[in-house]
Amino acid sequence: MIEEYVVLVDEDDNEIGVEEKLAAHQKGLLHRAFSVFITNAKGEILLQQRADDKYHSAGLWTNACCSHPRPDEDINSAVQRRLFEEMGITAETEFVLKFLYRTPFENGLIEHEMDYVFIGKWEGIPEFNTNEVKAIRWLSIPYIQQEIKQNPESYTYWFRDVFERVIPFLKASSVLRTPSPKEKEKKREGQVSDKETSELKVLSFGEDLGEAKTNN
Repeated sequence: MIEEYVVLVDEDDNEIGVEEKLAAHQKGLLHRAFSVFITNAKGEILLQQRADDKYHSAGLWTNACCSHPRPDEDINSAVQRRLFEEMGITAETEFVLKFLYRTPFENGLIEHEMDYVFIGKWEGIPEFNTNEVKAIRWLSIPYIQQEIKQNPESYTYWFRDVFERVIPFLKASSVLRTPSPKEKEKKREGQVSDKETSELKVLSFGEDLGEAKTNN
């Protein structure tokens, strides 16, 4: 098996080194990661159930794809690589926020990540990688919210932590929503601004890295 390495960062997201992936989780070292949320034309969210032999959070439901960029790998390229490797799909995605979290697991590993969140749109039933994914399902946002309240132990920690913060972006993103006829005309003429197509595109964080806010 080829060893995978993750990018270590400080709490300001500055790169400070690299570490072998399992060792980073054994030591609880802060490292860079990403999570991808995929929706469809119905507004449903694509969830995956992690394979039973994953090194942590096995068998739990989570967003479409979660992973780490390799050293010297552009994070957008990493998103596309893992989205295809795990779910067998290719989709246009956009970055919407990042958050820091730390949580220990019963097996002694510690997830400590600076997690970049991307969203995208895709239609169909993915031909997923069974070494990574046990099952998939498309669910509505209200259904997921109710499920998390009733059965939080069935979902990964990071998914429960960030889901409510991602919802506004899923509803407002220029990648996901259908542009108006006026916007389509402006786009053809090269006149559409980022603010017109997505008011919530760029985020920064408060001092505790817990609350996202928009930069206008």
